[in-house]
Amino acid sequence: MIDPTPTLALPDGAPPASPSPSPGPARSRLARLGSRSADIRYLGVAGVLVVMCVVFAILRSDFTSHANLVNLLSSTSILALVALGLTFVMIAGQFDLSVGATLALCGFVYAWFFNDLHVGAPLSLVFTILAGGLLGGIVNGFLVGRLKMSFLVVTLGMLVLEQGLVQLVSTGQTKEVTSTFMDGLAFNAVAGVPVVMIVVVAAYAIATYFLRYSFFGRDVYAVGGNPLAAQLSGISVVRTVVLVFAIAGAGAAFGGVVQVARIGAASPSVGGTIVFDATAAVLLGGAALSGGVGSMGGTAIGVLFLGVLQNGLTLTGIPGYWQQIATGTIVIGSVLINQRTATNEVT
Repeated sequence: MIDPTPTLALPDGAPPASPSPSPGPARSRLARLGSRSADIRYLGVAGVLVVMCVVFAILRSDFTSHANLVNLLSSTSILALVALGLTFVMIAGQFDLSVGATLALCGFVYAWFFNDLHVGAPLSLVFTILAGGLLGGIVNGFLVGRLKMSFLVVTLGMLVLEQGLVQLVSTGQTKEVTSTFMDGLAFNAVAGVPVVMIVVVAAYAIATYFLRYSFFGRDVYAVGGNPLAAQLSGISVVRTVVLVFAIAGAGAAFGGVVQVARIGAASPSVGGTIVFDATAAVLLGGAALSGGVGSMGGTAIGVLFLGVLQNGLTLTGIPGYWQQIATGTIVIGSVLINQRTATNEVT
């Protein structure tokens, strides 16, 4: 008897769909293929990163000093958290323009929990991350996934809406947050490694596990590569879209809390350009705007690339506007390379 169910190809590198309750060794092995294409793409970026480090070390002897390396790692932590969430969204074939505004708004959400409701600092952090996740999932995820609205329209609307909320709750003023816990998160170190970077590495390790070894990771790759094929394979496209936008919101919220910890206050002026830096990092890491490919390791390389570039240019006295020009050029170049790579893979 012929099986009437159509056989559809899943996206490049995505683990195959299966109704079985657990991935098992074979499917876990297949799931690891989900980021292989991205891994190959970011090897060149990793090579350029090494060369860039050598050049900056020659030009500035203090580039490799412990103080500068700690500053470099700490300063990239916020970008790393935002880029983590955006990686899930972009692999799923979506995009979120509102992460910068979410970051700024959640800084004031944390200040509200801690200063006004007198919730402990650790719980305020947890509640703020949950609030960011709910905001991203219930609003962006639901409108895009369930109501099938354009993610550009929805997230652009959320960007403007959240910016308005930030101005409403802040009246244009910063809100001081004084907390020993937050100071420790931002400035303490363990064995010379900043605490905030230990937290970021742990977050990336967890995200990598879910992308490579879980059915949810399989779903993200499948939905990004071909939503119709994913739907016919039994994957809930709506649930997957809602969850990736929730992760993006949670990542931006966590970044907002770290921003508060680093400057000691919630500020309405933060997060304005971080969506562009995060996009550049994810694209440098091998992800594609069309979805279906990407990895957390690649995004980490992209974040380090931008962090080293900006740190090195600052140390050598290059003005900030040249750093912006360099970042914009990298974004355009990454998209061009991704398009050419995708064309070569098809042919």
